Amino acid sequence: MATRKTPQAPILVTGVAGFIGFHTAIRLLERGEKVIGLDNVNDYYDVRLKKARLAKLKPFKQFTFTKTDLANRVKMRNLFAEQPIAKVVHLAAQAGVRYSLVNPHAYMDSNIEGFLNVLEGCRHAKVQHLVYASSSSVYGGNTQMPFSIHDNVDHPVSLYAASKKANELMAHCYAHLYRIPCTGLRFFTVYGPWGRPDMALFIFTKAILEGKTIEVYNHGKMRRDFTYVDDIVEGVIRTLDHPARPNPAWSGDKPDPGTSSAPARIYNIGNHQPVELLRFIEVLEQTIGKKAKKKLLPIQPGDVPATYADIEDLSRDVGFKPATPIEVGIPRFVQWYREFYKV
Repeated sequence: MATRKTPQAPILVTGVAGFIGFHTAIRLLERGEKVIGLDNVNDYYDVRLKKARLAKLKPFKQFTFTKTDLANRVKMRNLFAEQPIAKVVHLAAQAGVRYSLVNPHAYMDSNIEGFLNVLEGCRHAKVQHLVYASSSSVYGGNTQMPFSIHDNVDHPVSLYAASKKANELMAHCYAHLYRIPCTGLRFFTVYGPWGRPDMALFIFTKAILEGKTIEVYNHGKMRRDFTYVDDIVEGVIRTLDHPARPNPAWSGDKPDPGTSSAPARIYNIGNHQPVELLRFIEVLEQTIGKKAKKKLLPIQPGDVPATYADIEDLSRDVGFKPATPIEVGIPRFVQWYREFYKV
């Protein structure tokens, strides 16, 4: 008599109504995984967009959704206690560098309290792997390019960045104490279809189509490692399938910030090809077929002038390098935007 294969426990994806969480959940569902999606569907940006993303996920039979706030300790504890959870992809967070200047407490509630609740859930549920979103913002005052996971990141220039660095430290602690494999992914500027309305590409596209002026900071001299969302998701799933392991060569005499004697890893996920903001705008203008009205402004508090990802460790460990050029990614976003908003 053939033995029945034990069905795999579901994967929890937090921030499932968000930009990256939505795309990640779709990919996991398409490959046959069971997914529990969590989101509080807050009004940081247009809730209609979040609900439209959820509507795309609901037809999948292996998908269940729970509307829960990460900072609600009781609900989070119950979520992990009520069913087995194999792995966690933690993408929910209060995002945005500039917003952290005006609503700092939101970052503590979601990114610190909320993350602790996720870690506690992982500990009690004995999950196989936690993959969580960090950010290129943690590089803060660092100027040596490209940004490497083996460099110290102790000089954040925004509260958002500080909260993400705190996540990395908290995850390392749980990996060390409880041997939970934890992988932090430092996402570089992500763009693509179903993107966030507070991101530059969305703001610029809307303004150009409406004939309005766009505000271009640092006089357009910003350089960003713009990374297409499909590449980000591929990186998330590749790392999810490779649980973090201790680095046997790690030494406390010369501590490597990117690895550990605990099952904790950090990776950059970026396109490894920084683009000047004015070039980014130029490709967008060519795609739309209309020139932007630009207002050139100084750099904003909390912003960094350039980002550039060293992805050698990611490539070596999981066999993947993001490579989608903006000349391919931007037209895909504009096509989605026109179809979704009927413009």
